[in-house]
Amino acid sequence: MDDDTPKARWERRTELPLAVASLVFLAAYALRVLAHGMPDVWTDLCLAVALGAWLLFAVDYAVRWRLSGRRLSFVRTHWLDTLVLLLPLLRPLRVVKFYEAVQRRHGRPRLALHARVMVYAGLATLLLGFAGSLAVYQEERGADGATIHTFGDAVWWTCATLATVGYGDVSPVTPTGRLIAVGIMAIGLALLGAVTGTFASWLLQVFAREDDERPPGS
Repeated sequence: MDDDTPKARWERRTELPLAVASLVFLAAYALRVLAHGMPDVWTDLCLAVALGAWLLFAVDYAVRWRLSGRRLSFVRTHWLDTLVLLLPLLRPLRVVKFYEAVQRRHGRPRLALHARVMVYAGLATLLLGFAGSLAVYQEERGADGATIHTFGDAVWWTCATLATVGYGDVSPVTPTGRLIAVGIMAIGLALLGAVTGTFASWLLQVFAREDDERPPGS
């Protein structure tokens, strides 16, 4: 039976609007970073849209915190929501959360646990990789001694960093760019560990199942 508490009802009602707000925020941010020479009025509009999306997240967080009645424990148990509120580049993760909520709403998920972990990790990697590329490109372009001059350079660097390869041909030189790099490195390690661990667990289950099905003495 579905949870019918006020907090659960609020979360169900806001799942889709917040997912849309995440995509709108990412689109406004991308347009503001990539559209060089855009008129000031459009730049200000993109900024207003991004701030509006943040305001929606702030209102949602405050309402759920109030409805939970758990004070500080709410922050500890909803650490991802707290990070999404504080760090703008993590807001696209709400799309992953919305996808998970849709799967739950349709009953038993269509994909097995191992496949769901890989799908969620892949979707999170794409969203965060794109957002990270935008952030690094915004900070590095035009900086003294910068090696990231185009958005393509930023995407290449982000892919190498998320994959924990780190070729070193391009790298951030600004303090903010390096701070973003630390976050992308941590995300890359976490996602890589989740995918490889899940894949290894799936292989072990397959081999164990084959052993159980093998006739005695074979």
